[in-house]
Amino acid sequence: MAFTRAPGKHRRPSRMQRGTARAAGVAALTTTGVVGSLAAPALAAEPAAAQTGLTPVVTLGDAVADRIDAQAAAQHEAAREAAEAAARKAAEEAAREKAAEEAAKARAEKERAAREAERERLNTFVSPIPGSYVSTSYQAGSSLWSSGSHTGVDFHAASGTPVQSVGIGTVVEAGWGGSYGNQVVIKMNDGTYTQYGHLSSIGVSVGQQVAAGQQIGLSGATGNVTGAHLHFEARTTAEYGSDLDPVAYLRAHGVNL
Repeated sequence: MAFTRAPGKHRRPSRMQRGTARAAGVAALTTTGVVGSLAAPALAAEPAAAQTGLTPVVTLGDAVADRIDAQAAAQHEAAREAAEAAARKAAEEAAREKAAEEAAKARAEKERAAREAERERLNTFVSPIPGSYVSTSYQAGSSLWSSGSHTGVDFHAASGTPVQSVGIGTVVEAGWGGSYGNQVVIKMNDGTYTQYGHLSSIGVSVGQQVAAGQQIGLSGATGNVTGAHLHFEARTTAEYGSDLDPVAYLRAHGVNL
């Protein structure tokens, strides 16, 4: 007697169909990379796949799913660590660049300060005898001078008082100067000349570089004088007759007299 399936009824998939579907699902996961190197050993650890004909039946258990989750978490952690490392590297590079900029600024400031100090040093002038005063003015008339007038100024000073260069320069004369007695003539850094006469002793030599405030000799009463003092001149050349007003000269260079 033949039996006929009732229409509209659905039979449960056979064991072979279920196994094939499950195997196909695992294959799809493997192809997309979800089940990778970490999942493969798990599959091997699962119970042996049932075989129906040539179609493997694989059971994807909770252990495989856990390993897939662990792999995803590891990948996420690796990505996070890589991002943090990149951020640290960027911060370190920014710090190095900032330090380099600050060092460059510091060097530039130091160089600027050094240049400013050098300019100040080159432009610094002082009185030839600190604390002294002018006892005879420029162009004062008297028969004591061959020109009939004073070509410089006299600074009050007892014999043996230290005399200093009024600025930076080079000694061009150091010795006997006739009516000036023992004298020193210095070519200044700005191209002008200064003369120091009637010295009792000379402490520099021709060609020597001198600085502002450096002692060049001692005041005295050598040459054509009536008493000890310092005769000081400012000139446009090293020679007699090219004199400038010494007080105006010193004041123009910042010396208070």
